[in-house]
Order: sequence, then C-alpha cells, then structure tokens
Amino acid sequence: MTSLFFLVFLFSSLLTPNVDASPIYIEALSKSLLFFHGQRSGPLPTDQQFSWRASSGLSDGSSANVDLVGGYYTEGDNVKHNFPMAFTTTMLSWSTLEYGEQMGLELQNARDPNADHKCWERPEDMDTPRTVYSVSPSNPGSDVAAETAAALAAASMVFREVDSQYSLLLLATAKNVMQFAIQYRGSYSDSISSVCPFYCSYSGYKDELMWGAAWLLKATDDSNYKNFIQSLGGGDQTDIFNWDNKYAGAYVLLSQLALVNSDNTFDQYKLEAESFICKILPNTPSSSTSYTPGGLMYNYNLPQSNLQHVTAITFLLTTYAKYMKATQHTFNCGNSVNIVPDNLISLSKQQVDYILGENQAKMSYMVGFGSSFPMRIHHRGSSIPSQPHFNCADGLQFLYSPNPNPNILTGAIVGGPDKNDEYPDKRDDYIHSEPTTYINAPFVGLLAYFASGGSA
Repeated sequence: MTSLFFLVFLFSSLLTPNVDASPIYIEALSKSLLFFHGQRSGPLPTDQQFSWRASSGLSDGSSANVDLVGGYYTEGDNVKHNFPMAFTTTMLSWSTLEYGEQMGLELQNARDPNADHKCWERPEDMDTPRTVYSVSPSNPGSDVAAETAAALAAASMVFREVDSQYSLLLLATAKNVMQFAIQYRGSYSDSISSVCPFYCSYSGYKDELMWGAAWLLKATDDSNYKNFIQSLGGGDQTDIFNWDNKYAGAYVLLSQLALVNSDNTFDQYKLEAESFICKILPNTPSSSTSYTPGGLMYNYNLPQSNLQHVTAITFLLTTYAKYMKATQHTFNCGNSVNIVPDNLISLSKQQVDYILGENQAKMSYMVGFGSSFPMRIHHRGSSIPSQPHFNCADGLQFLYSPNPNPNILTGAIVGGPDKNDEYPDKRDDYIHSEPTTYINAPFVGLLAYFASGGSA
C-alpha cells in the first residue's frame, strides 16, 4: 500500500463505445490514459507501456525517514508536486464518477524544486537532491491538505464498488486530512516558500476548503460538511478553474445537489456555477473569456500551459450540461437568450476538436495523435536518449537540441498554442511545449463523453 498522502490512481481503458461514437475520440481517450505511464515514478509495474522508461526515484522520502517511493512526476521535470497531483487525482476520479459508464473502465492502483529545474536528465539517472517537504500544525497548508482530502474522498467513491476495504481507508484518511486543513489554517506556499514560483497557492486556501468539503459531503452525506461549506460564505466570482483555483469546480459539484437532488439550500452554488458559465460563453453580457482567432479559449492573464485552463473549464461545461439534461434545466445570462445544454456541449466539443487537430495549423496538441503533433516537447525522459547515461549537465544538450524527441510520449497534451494560434514546437519553450498530468486529467472525462457519442 503506497502512502495515501501521495495517492494517485491510473485508469486502464477498456472502452465499450457507443455505436454512434467517433473513432477519433476512442483513440484519443486510450492515448490520454497511456500518457500517465510515461509519468510513473518508483518501480514500474508489469503493464508499463513505454519501453524507454525504467524504475526511478527508488529512495524518495529516505531523507525524511518516510516511504514516498512511487506516484507520478507532475510534468516534464522530475518533481512530484503534491498540490497539482492531488488535483489530477480528483479530476480523474470525477471523470470516472461522471463518465465511467461510457468508459467501461477497469481501475488500477498506483501512487522535489530548484535543484531539479537546473538539471536536464532522465528520472532514471537523477543525481539531484530528492528533498522532502511537508506541512504541520506549526507550518500549515490548508490548500494542499484540503485538495488531498478532495482527491481521497473522490477516489473512495470510485473504488467503493470494486474494493470496499480500500475505499473505506481512503475515506477515513480523507476525513483526517480535511480536519487538519480546517483546524490548522494557512497556505502551504507561506509555510514552504520553495514551492514558489512553480506551484504557489495564488488563490489562497478558502477555495480548497470549499472544494474538499464538497467532495467529502458527496462521499459521506454528512451534514457537518454542509454546515462547514455554508459557514465559508460565498466565494470568488471567477472565470477560471485549474489546479490552484477550485471555486468554479466546487460550484458545479455542489450545483448537482440543487439540480439533481432538488435541495434548494444549494441554489446559491447553482447560481454561482451559472455565473461562471456565463463568463465563459462568448457573446453573453458577462462574458470575460478571450478566444484565439481559431476559437480556442485563451487566458491572457495566465498564458503558461493555456490548455490546462481549456481542458478543466471544458470539463465543467460538459458536466453542468449533463446535470441540466437530467433535470430539463435552462438558464439565461442576463439577456433574453435561453442557455440550453447543447450550448455548453457545442462549445466543449469545439475545444476538444481544436486540441485534437481541427485548428488553423491542422496540428493535434496531443503527442502521437493525428498526422501532425508536437515533436519537441519539454519533457526530460522523452527528450534524452535512453542510453547511455547522461548526467545533470550533459543532458542540457538535449534541452536545446533542434532534433525531435527520440522517445514519443504518446497521449501527452502540451501547453498549447499562443494567442495567435501559433505553436513554435521548441523544447525550451516550456510555456507552450510542456505536458502536465493536470492538463490530461480532465480531458479523460471529456473524451469519454464524446467517445460514447455524447450521451448524458
């Protein structure tokens, strides 16, 4: 059993497609899950699909006398950032809970900053310090703790029918971690300054407290979590959803209780979710989302890895549309135009199709998908030849090499094009060329939805 504080699970897709499904979504779904094989840390299991990867990080945690071996590298570097990885786990779980029937999934278990970023070497060849960071009552981290609680609670529901004992362990741990987050308030990036500028908690920790409590409420139906959520009051009026800012995700998750469960005490969150959606949809009075000339959502304020915003926000649109369909619900955005589920699904499909190659450049931003895709991604294991051994400094020649990556990380979704729909395909341009687990995670649910023919 791996450490639950660093728990991540991987999906192995046994897709049972709808007869109306497009094969492109089925292929993309399979490849989006395959990507996680390339991110594995620790001893690799027998189902490992990339022959150019080998076991790595086999002494992780030893400097702090804890076992942190295993898990996943968050992006193209060799660091396991728990804050965004916990978000990855939450979103993979949510994908399963909402769209598992469309996937026909079989679930499978699985499970540090500046020095690493100065090197360029394969994870198998790491010779940099594997520093361990943690939060405690005296150095709190409500944001990372509450996100971890959300991940554990969501995963407990995924495993409930297939491994009840494991599910109960996940849930019990989620409750304990959430209690820690509530009792010892503070941001983890204040306690551990070295996580900045990589994964600072810019939005604070109130959004994670709401998000974590929302997942525990869903997993337990315990009214104490409902009372706690209400005690937090309202959240930000936001037009973003990502590993840092969870308000919109919490609003959509809680809106299910208002729409599907007809619990009007959650109407506030339904209205917040719809306010968020109105900010995303183009041509509404409150629209605040920019789009590239080719139609891709683009965040000018946070342009790094723009596709992280696209996949996460699009997941929320599709999921809210599912709740609307189930209850024949519609709403408006302050004008006479009635917003129906197909409005959200149409925009979601446009974004998914853009990522898969229906764009001005005719390029897929998923590696290994389609005839044209990124060849020089910002990823150490993919960019450095498997043999011979290259140390920290020697590996830098591959960071700046103009040659395509020798190892294809199939299924990886990169940061994506710029505001003008242009993609330079340069390895050292990490803003656009680096893949991350939290870009892929919400895309899994989207692809499952469209692979099934878009059935709710």
